[in-house]
Amino acid sequence: MTWWTDDSPIPDPLDKGARAVKFIELLKLHEGRLAGQRFRLARWQQRIVRRVYGDTRDDGRRKVKTVFILLPRGNGKTTLSAALGLLHLIGPEKDPAGQVVAAAADREQASIAYNAAAGMIAQDRTLVGLTRINPSYKVIHHPKSRSRLMAVSHEAYSKHGMSVSCLIADEVHAWPKREIWDVLRQSMGKRDDPLTIVITTAGAGVHGLAFDLYDYAKKVASGEVVDETFLPILYEADKDADWRDEEVWKAVNPALADGFRSLEEMRISARQATEIPAQREAFKRYYLNIWSDGAPDPWLDMELYDKGGAPIDADALEGRACWLGVDLSSTQDLTAVVAAFADDDGGYTLLPWFFCPADNLAKRQERDQIPYLRWAEEGHLIPTPGNVVDFGFVEETIAEIAARYRVQEIAIDPAMSAGIVPRLQDMGLNVLHFRQGWLSMTPAIKETERALLAGKIRHGGHPVLRWNFANAVIDPGPTGDTARFSKAKSAEKIDGAVSAAMAISRAQASATGPSIFESDWIGNFSFA
Repeated sequence: MTWWTDDSPIPDPLDKGARAVKFIELLKLHEGRLAGQRFRLARWQQRIVRRVYGDTRDDGRRKVKTVFILLPRGNGKTTLSAALGLLHLIGPEKDPAGQVVAAAADREQASIAYNAAAGMIAQDRTLVGLTRINPSYKVIHHPKSRSRLMAVSHEAYSKHGMSVSCLIADEVHAWPKREIWDVLRQSMGKRDDPLTIVITTAGAGVHGLAFDLYDYAKKVASGEVVDETFLPILYEADKDADWRDEEVWKAVNPALADGFRSLEEMRISARQATEIPAQREAFKRYYLNIWSDGAPDPWLDMELYDKGGAPIDADALEGRACWLGVDLSSTQDLTAVVAAFADDDGGYTLLPWFFCPADNLAKRQERDQIPYLRWAEEGHLIPTPGNVVDFGFVEETIAEIAARYRVQEIAIDPAMSAGIVPRLQDMGLNVLHFRQGWLSMTPAIKETERALLAGKIRHGGHPVLRWNFANAVIDPGPTGDTARFSKAKSAEKIDGAVSAAMAISRAQASATGPSIFESDWIGNFSFA
């Protein structure tokens, strides 16, 4: 039980919570079979509204400044968002010349809450007379208070100079960057009692604005962080919960009990998800709010991967045989080198090196919401001078690896490797082409999976390598019994996972017999 579902008292000394509930329930619904009827808040919605607006300080201002609501799809987020927006535009929470902003990843998404608010106004003759709606600009004006409600998207450059009184941030997991968040939040400093309301479903990936907010909400909810200004409301299932259990569905989808969420539709989706892995991950994320570590259709269970995160003593590996996998980037992308050491228990120890152009690290961090700068400072990422990857640094690093460990082979993707291969061969290193097709990658991926499932891959928790593995998506091929990595379907970079699989494949092949590259007849063969 949580405070929004139990019977615990909610402080409301000035009746501001009750006042907010009363205003919202005077509004009329604008669509569906209940269109034109009063908005009767469900019990959990009513308790949330009362807590946000009723819990006040001695000076009468709200204690809560930020509300984070994690709610699965189909549970009335849009209707509640629109009602809260109107509460701040024309209701008792309005500010003089207030600016109520419904913000989302794109203008179409931002318009959803705006359209719902406009629809509610259209249902009430009194509200129609009090407001002016401009559909072309997605703005609703309240002339008497000089307030306005507007829909905005992520083009944050046009939002400077605002003075936001209430920010409704919709589906932040889909926001491409955090600039709009920073701009709008900073503009709220001009207001005496501003409020930010984040209403979102779960996202994918452990970097960026959405995960930062979610992670902070979890810490506040658990008591790890004490912050009475931040109110977390988390409807989510445990990661290890049985996603097919209807009791789990009901626990995290309050609208099922309230009758405005279809149980039959969820059952149909669950049946399909049982047979289609990609839909299974989507079901868990959108219906149960289980946050995904990486790609929406991930290759791996990252909890299983993380079992290999114990620290690795790189010095203890000196002199041991290893195999390198190298995935060279385009000139401005991530380049990965991963060494695989074959362990006595049939597993592998991995040591990775990553390279990225130094000049675009900050821009890349802003664009991708990935902590490239911190990784570089901590030594997990090697910035090469300039705005393109300097392959000279890659060659020097490989030479240092070869001087420290006994490098048996270097498996390299032939794409963009024409220049580097002769120079590595001139160092006396054994270099072979390892293409990214099904023929070569299927055994590499299968062996990597086997070792991971057996708990026999040690990687030391390297953050960039973990990020790459979490992003990896597998293309099963036309027959379904082959496998290769799909960079097109992967959410972010997977170069480290590709390099690791190549290195593991060559280490495994060498352990089971002499390399085919030692045969006289092999010539210039390369994996297809």
